[in-house]
Amino acid sequence: MPHKIIGRKDRIDLPEFNLNNLDAKIDTGAYGCAIHCHHIELVLRDGKEILRFKLLDPSHPEYEGDYYYSHSFGIKKVKNTSGVSEERFTIKTQMIVFGKSYRTVFSLADRENMKYPVLIGRKFLTKKFLVDVALKDLSFQNKTHNHEHRSLIEKPSTVFNPKINRSHQRKRASREGD
Repeated sequence: MPHKIIGRKDRIDLPEFNLNNLDAKIDTGAYGCAIHCHHIELVLRDGKEILRFKLLDPSHPEYEGDYYYSHSFGIKKVKNTSGVSEERFTIKTQMIVFGKSYRTVFSLADRENMKYPVLIGRKFLTKKFLVDVALKDLSFQNKTHNHEHRSLIEKPSTVFNPKINRSHQRKRASREGD
């Protein structure tokens, strides 16, 4: 199967978080994927430890201040942008690029001082994409806005947001009012 061309940046969707068109830096120098996150903590729910966190920052247009929870998480050593090893929590979630859904591991990182809230590294890119640094937003430009995500999620979610239905209904109502 031929590799798809992707540019130096693009916009991705994370349907399990109800987040769409997030700016993502395509970085072949980074090994894994990362997403900007804060207020990360382990909490007990029904006697089990689960991960609780907030995505993005209040200044981001998609930010709603909601906590997200994950039953399925890990801890991984990662080299930060300064080359220093640190431990980070990781989660697996669906990411949509070029209309296709991929189950992807993201480390939860403080990317507050970075231009892009999402980083896509070479582990994800390998055997799927070739990067052309002269281009950008190819997936976003090809995106069709007509019901793209309805049939893309194949596996049950391990990440949940208790307010996602309310948020989805709000966005849907605002679209129907246009």
